[in-house]
Amino acid sequence: MRGRVLIWVVLGVALAVMTAAAILVALSFAKPAGIPANVIRIALPSGAAQIGLPRIDGPADASRPLVVIDAGHGGHDPGASGQRGQREKAITLTLALALRDALLADGRVRVALTRDNDRFLALEERSGIARRLKADLFLSIHADASESPDATGATVYTLSDRGSDAIADAVARRENKADTVNGVELGGKSDSVTAILVSLSQREMRERSKAFAALVLREGQGKVRFHTDPEREAAFVVLKSLDLPSALIEAGYISSPDDASALANPGWRKDFAGAVASAIEIYLARTNVASALP
Repeated sequence: MRGRVLIWVVLGVALAVMTAAAILVALSFAKPAGIPANVIRIALPSGAAQIGLPRIDGPADASRPLVVIDAGHGGHDPGASGQRGQREKAITLTLALALRDALLADGRVRVALTRDNDRFLALEERSGIARRLKADLFLSIHADASESPDATGATVYTLSDRGSDAIADAVARRENKADTVNGVELGGKSDSVTAILVSLSQREMRERSKAFAALVLREGQGKVRFHTDPEREAAFVVLKSLDLPSALIEAGYISSPDDASALANPGWRKDFAGAVASAIEIYLARTNVASALP
């Protein structure tokens, strides 16, 4: 009996060894020369690849100013959640589409959306799209949430002064080789001169952004209910651009029953889009880039 068991054990071991050898031989034939047979390599997409640029809608005249509208969140990032089961990513997309339609109806500017469906974009990709398209204005749309039920109303954010020196230094180091900031060549200049140019460009873009924010508040009076402190500054990643004015609008608090009801109302969204579109057109008409506006 023991002899018979021993024979079966030996046969089992031999079969396992032969199977393993056959697998290794097969793998060795499947590999290019120089790669060990027991190594399996999987090709991954390059992290350096840039996201594709979105479609530009509006007049075919490329001299017309371009506005890039960013619907916050998306994909696996739902953003804030409201009391009525609302998701911020859906609200922001609806508002972005309404604003795009309002701008296209006037036919004065070109418009591009960072996303027109439920997809995820990294923060740097959002502002990067606007920069690569050489946009004249970047606007990110969000919907806030708060534990306090008393928090209501829209807020317009621009880039905060806090940390601007560190930002300027970092950008100066990155851009120092052969790039431009706000149309100024940085290549060949010393680190100190580059830092000064970056700081000046940042200051100029911040002032332009604040001027646009003020117009949003003015044009929204009577149409959009604003927060008691409606114009604020914060260090949002999507606003850290040295090449174009940028703002972020929190259209309301989805944690507030009143705001959540307004955000879900097509009539309110139309008023919101009309007010912001009017602010955009007035802002562009006041700048040199929009001198071609009728």
